[in-house]
Amino acid sequence: MQLCKFKEYEVFKVYEDAGISAKNIKDRPAFQEMLADMKQGKINYIVAYKLDRGTRSVRDLEELIAQLELHNTYLVCDKDEFTSFYDKVFKSANL
Repeated sequence: MQLCKFKEYEVFKVYEDAGISAKNIKDRPAFQEMLADMKQGKINYIVAYKLDRGTRSVRDLEELIAQLELHNTYLVCDKDEFTSFYDKVFKSANL
């Protein structure tokens, strides 16, 4: 929440799957709700404390990034310094 405040992001909702492992994204009701909200255009940034709070699966991460790109949504991870839109910035700058 501090990162959102610092970056002046308006918080739509906090999605939390308490006690459920991030080993996959399919068995997490709150995560699925967040993806549905993203697909409906309700959110344009997903902010996580660390990348492994979102998923620990490389395959799920690849799928998530594809969905983010499809719905013009960005993933920002506070402690891992990971942001999904860097690739778009570098590609558009032809670096």
